[in-house]
Amino acid sequence: MRYRTSIVEGHPERAWLKGAFAGLIATGPMTIFMLITHRFLPKGQRYALAPEMITKEIARRVHVKPQMSHLQIVGATLVSHFGYGAGMGALYGLMEKKLPLSVLMKGVLFSLVVWAGSYLGLLPLLGISASAQREPLRRNLLMMAAHIVWGAVMSMIVAVFLHQSKPTQWVSRWFEQHA
Repeated sequence: MRYRTSIVEGHPERAWLKGAFAGLIATGPMTIFMLITHRFLPKGQRYALAPEMITKEIARRVHVKPQMSHLQIVGATLVSHFGYGAGMGALYGLMEKKLPLSVLMKGVLFSLVVWAGSYLGLLPLLGISASAQREPLRRNLLMMAAHIVWGAVMSMIVAVFLHQSKPTQWVSRWFEQHA
């Protein structure tokens, strides 16, 4: 009898592709979370979310922002946000086996590293946005929580695709360890 094997089995070089797919998909729930929770910020903190602000700054730098409509800005924001999620997911796919943690802990930890590396490091270093240290606490908490949503969803998808484990197996293990 012949059993079907994972596309990744025997092809560890494809782990990045599964990670990219997981990161892309996980950016959907993250974005929805951001849009919903943004409405609960104090009125003075309800200005554009970070992905839109980043997109506008990059569009300004390449001299296309004046020609872009609001709908084009939103479209470019979504493409770049989902693309960044896929890119970080690819990185996670390459690294996740090296992290000796539970599935969810790997995803949450990785997502917070992505948040800190992006909003405290890379973006300020490139002059694209101010450091998250200059943002109000509630906006930072919103963005950190959104990244946790992304990391948790992404890590679950990677666990299913890379290891063909059933979600109920690691959810049961998590509750056993934390009960």
